[in-house]
Amino acid sequence: MKDTIRIAGVVRESIVDGPGLRFAVFTQGCGHHCPECHNPETWDFGGGYDCEIEKIIKAMDENPLLDGITLSGGDPLYQPEASYSLASKVKEKGLNVVVFTGYTYEELMELQKEDPWVGKLLEVTDILIDGRYEKDLRDLTLLFRGSQNQRVIDMNRSREEGRPVLHEKYN
Repeated sequence: MKDTIRIAGVVRESIVDGPGLRFAVFTQGCGHHCPECHNPETWDFGGGYDCEIEKIIKAMDENPLLDGITLSGGDPLYQPEASYSLASKVKEKGLNVVVFTGYTYEELMELQKEDPWVGKLLEVTDILIDGRYEKDLRDLTLLFRGSQNQRVIDMNRSREEGRPVLHEKYN
């Protein structure tokens, strides 16, 4: 497993990047290039910096009030092995994992056939917020997402049922 992840930065305490108090990690690199993206500075795969995963874990350990981690971006699915390395360590601590991606759940099911790290990351993900941001579907009233096409998926139920199940509380 990877011991570093390429990031644009972190927010040590966020209440807008998923339920509860979150440690948000903004991964570097995204090929979706959604028009009017909220974080276009994270698109460049050569931007940002490599960060040791243990450094992030230690920073999280400093705050016992955290509910979990949010992997955003960029798109953490462009770094599935590193994202899994980080997310799995967070799960070991009993915290939850939220992943934002421009890929849809259905696209990820196909991607995991080519890259097993995609599937491993999805196995430790509690909530997946999927889909590209679409400026024509922008909706500021939605929780945790910017456009109406994006879904908040309950990954625990989705694994049980073998299909994407929308989170009852956040859709």
